Amino acid sequence: MSFTVQQIAEAIDATAHGNTGLTVNRVAEPALAGPDELALLTNPKFADGLSQGQARVALLWEGADWQSMGLEAAITATRGRYAMAALSKMVDPGQGFEMGIHPTAVIDASAVLGADVSIGPFTVIGANAQIGEGSVIGPHCHIGADSTLGARAMLRDHVSIGARVTIGARFWAQPGARIGSDGMSFVTPEASGVEKARASLGDQGEVTQQAWARIHSLGAVTIGDDVEIGANTCVDYGTVRDTCIGNGCKIDNLVHIAHNVVIGNDCLLAGQVGIAGSTRIGNNVVMGGQVGVSDNTVVGDNVICGGASKVLSKVPAGQVVLGYPAVKMDTNLEMYKSLRRLPRLAKQFADLQKTVSKLGLKS
Repeated sequence: MSFTVQQIAEAIDATAHGNTGLTVNRVAEPALAGPDELALLTNPKFADGLSQGQARVALLWEGADWQSMGLEAAITATRGRYAMAALSKMVDPGQGFEMGIHPTAVIDASAVLGADVSIGPFTVIGANAQIGEGSVIGPHCHIGADSTLGARAMLRDHVSIGARVTIGARFWAQPGARIGSDGMSFVTPEASGVEKARASLGDQGEVTQQAWARIHSLGAVTIGDDVEIGANTCVDYGTVRDTCIGNGCKIDNLVHIAHNVVIGNDCLLAGQVGIAGSTRIGNNVVMGGQVGVSDNTVVGDNVICGGASKVLSKVPAGQVVLGYPAVKMDTNLEMYKSLRRLPRLAKQFADLQKTVSKLGLKS
């Protein structure tokens, strides 16, 4: 794919400068950019890298002196990183999936496919499944019976969608995403040690060996519009009601969303986040990598959880939390500073004891 500087600027709502007819084939980091590549330089602190490459044109911050950088042309954007969203979409080479329905795909006769749907090799689509128009289903995918997938979905290879799952428009799933796995719901004939320990905050009582009985997942999964699911992320069925993910959520790789969880709109969950069963997450919540959320709790709207935080109780709307257990970030930082002071305080106390002892006084 080749684009002129002017074409790129118009597509990403930016401003073109210099030789706007110059053609580029790809984008690259400044130090690695060749003469036919667009250097991405949206932060001035990385400007030195430009001299190490051979770029003739760059995407720069607003007000940048592109001529002094020895460039023939430039594109400037008010918010460079945001401009990269449109730019990356424009130049994305894609996965090379062939259009149409591959002859090895197994599609139930009762399934309904919208217009211009592409189905890759060895994909299986179950009875009464509905696939929205313009969707691309990659190789080795599975879409279960009675499931609905909205228009213009993009499923990479090896994506699995269970029976009865409902997904909105413009869904995007990375390789190995699993939507609709059974929830981890098991019960013992009598109260287990886990139940007793939870009720008593630590005492599991007399230990008795009991077998775990499965509680089947009768609910399904409902996902809104414009949701993206990362590689090897798992979303469990609800036990009776559906597990729900709202519109616009972006979920990274290796995330686990357990049974009955309800997630609001426009949430961002980074890699290895784990949300335990029956928890409710508000709108616009951001969770850093490896955040864990306990079951049956509530996280309010616009909460930010710093990486590796462990949320064990309700978090009010708008808070920024960090730590284990998660507390307000400023409180966590004070706690951390206090911990680092402990060795020094212990030494000072020991020195004081020695001084008191030399004076013949009792400590």
